[in-house]
Amino acid sequence: MTVKLGVWINNTKTRHHRLDAEQHDALRKIGINWA
Repeated sequence: MTVKLGVWINNTKTRHHRLDAEQHDALRKIGINWA
């Protein structure tokens, strides 16, 4: 299954409340802006 990066980022941002602290921190370190 191929998922486009933009779709994955949008889905992840939408569902960020389901991520644990470690996942949230890892995404923040690669530059995901949660605003």
